Amino acid sequence: MKLFGVLGDPISHSLSPVMHNAAFKSLGMDCEYHAFRVGTSDLYNAVHGAHALGFGGLNLTIPLKEKALEIVRPVPLAKEIGAVNTVDFKEGITGYNTDGLGAKMALEGSGVNTRRKKVLLLGAGGAARAIAFTLAKDRVDLTIANRTVDRAEKLAYDIKTCSVMTGGFENLKELVMDCDILINSTSTGMFPNAPETLVTSDMMHSGLTVFDIVYNPMNTLLLQEARKAGARTIDGVMMLVYQGAEAFKIWTDIYPPVDVMEKAVREELS
Repeated sequence: MKLFGVLGDPISHSLSPVMHNAAFKSLGMDCEYHAFRVGTSDLYNAVHGAHALGFGGLNLTIPLKEKALEIVRPVPLAKEIGAVNTVDFKEGITGYNTDGLGAKMALEGSGVNTRRKKVLLLGAGGAARAIAFTLAKDRVDLTIANRTVDRAEKLAYDIKTCSVMTGGFENLKELVMDCDILINSTSTGMFPNAPETLVTSDMMHSGLTVFDIVYNPMNTLLLQEARKAGARTIDGVMMLVYQGAEAFKIWTDIYPPVDVMEKAVREELS
């Protein structure tokens, strides 16, 4: 049996095991995927230990994606983004980032064309970096808002394919009113924290698309507020599924059944 896993802290909320195990079962593969609570100080030992034990691959989530750059050999895209969410062991310890592709596919799968749209991205962490670099290639009119503005400015400086505006959370109402697509890439509203949102319905407009990458809970407070405003909503499940499918392909050279993965996640969340 080949083992796979996801590392993070917190990790109890992760549905990656449900999703990947459903795919393995559907394909008749003798593999299992588990979640492991690992903090940044233990990441080196955890990754090298998994490699030594013969794991097939790993996913990384909060707060490990940026720290992993010091531990793995990142492919050029992951190095450019500055974050790793997938580790493969076929040739040493190689780091990839599938988050940006997962987000783009989730938007496109919902019929949203991002090209040259005004996009407001909340957050500047590992997932935000992946999404920002991916959308920048579509020449979006991108604004990054973060609690600490200097971190947003650092991300904007690193992006070379389009001009990027930055801001803090104190003027979110003006920023939201002026955008076509709002993407929450922060952990605000994520289980097990109490329901909360950075943006409320009175700050939104009906022509807005609101994409929350948080998938647990599926119906976040942000999405509830968006529906009150008549905005279009996209939950985080499909980003989870698409980024996971790309990781699965990296590990196994097989593209998994995304419908099976989505069904497993939505049933677990329901």
